[in-house]
Amino acid sequence: MAISAAQVKELRQKTGAGMMDCKKMLQEANGDMEKAMELLREKGLAKAEKKADRIAAEGLVESYIHAGGRIGVLVEVNCETDFVAKTDEFKDFVKDVAMQIAAMNPQYVRREEVPEEEVNKEREILKNQALGEGKPEHIVDKMVEGRLNKFYERVCLLEQAYIKDSDKSLDELVKEKIAKIGENISIRRFVRFELGEGLEKREDDFVSEVMSQVKQ
Repeated sequence: MAISAAQVKELRQKTGAGMMDCKKMLQEANGDMEKAMELLREKGLAKAEKKADRIAAEGLVESYIHAGGRIGVLVEVNCETDFVAKTDEFKDFVKDVAMQIAAMNPQYVRREEVPEEEVNKEREILKNQALGEGKPEHIVDKMVEGRLNKFYERVCLLEQAYIKDSDKSLDELVKEKIAKIGENISIRRFVRFELGEGLEKREDDFVSEVMSQVKQ
C-alpha cells in the first residue's frame, strides 16, 4: 500500500518517532494510523528494555512545591548525557515525576526497595482478610499475591498509574521516554515533605489540590 508523506508526517507528530520508522510501521499497518502507533510503541518498548542496563549518571534534581508550601518534593532522575538532561523533553518529564510524587505519595521507587519485613507484614494482613472472608484455603495464597500487587501499586512510584494518563503506569511512561529520547532513564531517589506530617492536625485533601493543578 502506498503511504503518503502527509500520513508519515501525522504519525511523526503524534509519536515523535523517526520518519523512516513511521513509514515502515504505516506500511506494516496498511495505512491504519492507530495500528501503526501501537506497532511503534511496541518497537519502542523493546528498544527501551535493551537500554535499561546502560549507565545513567547525568540528569536533574527537580523540586516541586505545592501552592502555599504545604507539600515539597525533591527527585533525582538520571539519563546518560548532559545534552539530554538539558532538553525540554527531559525537563518536562522530571517535573511530571515530581508532581506525581507530590500527588500520590509513594514510599519507594520500585518494589525491590520495599523491605521484606514490610512485605511479609502486608502479606499476613491480606491472608487474614481473605480467610476472614471465608475464602477456601487452597485459593487464599493466589488471592493474597493478587492483592499484594495492589499494595505495590500504592507504595511504589513506578507501579502507580500516571496522574496525567491513568491507562499507563510510571514504568511504562519511563520506557516510552527511553524509546523516544534514545537514552536510558532512571528515577533514582526522591524525598517528599508534607507540612505537619506526623503531628496532629486537621485533614487536608492535598492530593485533590495537586491533581487540580495537573488538569489546569
